[in-house]
Amino acid sequence: MNAVLAETLVPRTAARRDVAVVLFGTGKVGGAFLQLLRTKAGEDLRLVGAANSRHQQTQPAALAERRLRERLNIAGDARDDAALLCALDSHDTSRKVIVDATASTELAARHPEWLARGCHVVTANKALAGGALDGWRTLEAACVQDVHYGDSATVGAGLPALATLRRLHACGDRVARIEGVFSGSFSYLFNHYDGRQPFSTLLREACALGYTEPDPRADLSGEDVARKLLILARAAGFPLQRSDIEVQTLVPEILRDVSQTEFLDRLDELDAPVAARHAAAVSHGCVLRYLARFDADGRAQVGLAEVPHDHPAAHLQGADNLFAFTTSRYQQRPLVIQGAGAGPEVTAQALLGDMLALR
Repeated sequence: MNAVLAETLVPRTAARRDVAVVLFGTGKVGGAFLQLLRTKAGEDLRLVGAANSRHQQTQPAALAERRLRERLNIAGDARDDAALLCALDSHDTSRKVIVDATASTELAARHPEWLARGCHVVTANKALAGGALDGWRTLEAACVQDVHYGDSATVGAGLPALATLRRLHACGDRVARIEGVFSGSFSYLFNHYDGRQPFSTLLREACALGYTEPDPRADLSGEDVARKLLILARAAGFPLQRSDIEVQTLVPEILRDVSQTEFLDRLDELDAPVAARHAAAVSHGCVLRYLARFDADGRAQVGLAEVPHDHPAAHLQGADNLFAFTTSRYQQRPLVIQGAGAGPEVTAQALLGDMLALR
């Protein structure tokens, strides 16, 4: 993708004065972003509009309230995207930014439109960049020299995974393999699962801690990991498609179409298959991890894998993410990026970092 995409840069203070911002999405990530706007790092950023799925606000006094997120949950003007963009256009500054902190496919599809109208876009929404290849190419074509597409938060939250991969690619270093643990929920589950307690018990714990979506099938399906692998492979110069990725879901077929309530009631049906895989891994002197892997020959897989104890993913902690890049210049030992790859605070920080990197 174009070099004007967000990368990990030292912010240039003189280049970021008086930036007008509209925020779509005031959930956990959007709420954390609003908090960051009130810190010294966000003092040059002017919030001119904010919206959740039902309500919005464009009045300066209301936008300045510390409980803006909570107030939008119960009241506000009816959601009107045209009015939000009008508020952005009317602001007297040349730097206008739309922040998409949602997971909306419909909203992600508008990213090229926003770029074409001269707005910078900063996002944690991976639905377009990690979706159909045509959508990716449309997005790529919209990234011209005078607009900036900040997508650091789409993969690894605050970790510099995309920026590093793009820098390697820009320097002519050919990627041979991308591998890692790209999901905080899967990381937590398999870093802690040792076969002594049912997998369902650990999954309920992860749900209670907020490490999964309310319906954990969104995590267990592997589709979120597949989207991240698509984004990474494309950033490395490979036009990977979803159909190229073999994805292993941990959701039994019989539970895929039941209600969320019924699924949560039947979590114990996941126990036996995971226990069997764990026992097999132990017998081979390995541990289980939910890995994503892309090789330069086009092979791409997402799913449970047995990894030896000397593998970088074998020693992860908590909900850490791990990205390992094997390239022509990192052949003997891959370049490894590891750390907290999930959570509203680090994801919001990635959004803010992309904004502070505006030219």
